[in-house]
Amino acid sequence: MISGNEWLAPMAESNGILIFVFTFLTVFLVRLLHLFYNTGKPLRSTCMKPRSTLIVLGSGGHTAEMLNLLSVLQKDRFLPRYYVAAATDNMSLQKAQTFESSSNNAKETGTAQYMQIYRSREVGQSYITSVLTTLIAIVHAVWLMIKIRPQVILCNGPGTCIPLCGIAFVFKVLGIRWSSIFYVESIARVKRLSLSGLLLYKLRIADQVYVQWPQLQRMYPRSIYVGCLM
Repeated sequence: MISGNEWLAPMAESNGILIFVFTFLTVFLVRLLHLFYNTGKPLRSTCMKPRSTLIVLGSGGHTAEMLNLLSVLQKDRFLPRYYVAAATDNMSLQKAQTFESSSNNAKETGTAQYMQIYRSREVGQSYITSVLTTLIAIVHAVWLMIKIRPQVILCNGPGTCIPLCGIAFVFKVLGIRWSSIFYVESIARVKRLSLSGLLLYKLRIADQVYVQWPQLQRMYPRSIYVGCLM
């Protein structure tokens, strides 16, 4: 016959596990709601120190727009700068190197690094094989984020920004690292956000989403209209 103490011991252990799980989920949910609540609000920072910045480049005009944006920023506020492009996109990194080595940036030589990231799926790749490449891309993205540990992420549309921004958001939720994510929608997007922009906006991953057309801001009210940046 089982004694009262023997019967209560496993029950108390089970209750302890349930309390721990409930507490963890509650803290996780509160932190997630806190992040969602602050998404899209102006960021207040009294720190004037340079912030390590991850800049996501991409083909199809994304790199040209991003470099044009960087040319009007106070670049000494974003140091060091890490440029990331897809492994099959060599032109973007070459353009970034040319931009960094230009006469206007000569005094900041050596403050930029250039990296590549695996694509989740190439154009024309089958969906079956893309499962494996997606997993590889996610692992690689995690490794890059741990290595770079950026305080700021700048992106404007290439699909390679999704895993990087997603991982940065998970790190924020878990309290591992806080990265402010800024997404600038391409000027070519007049009526609707791109798929990357839509995901970052709807899932509230990006801290701030900037658009260059007033009608786009009206369609996505949490976005910020900044006018033409080109």
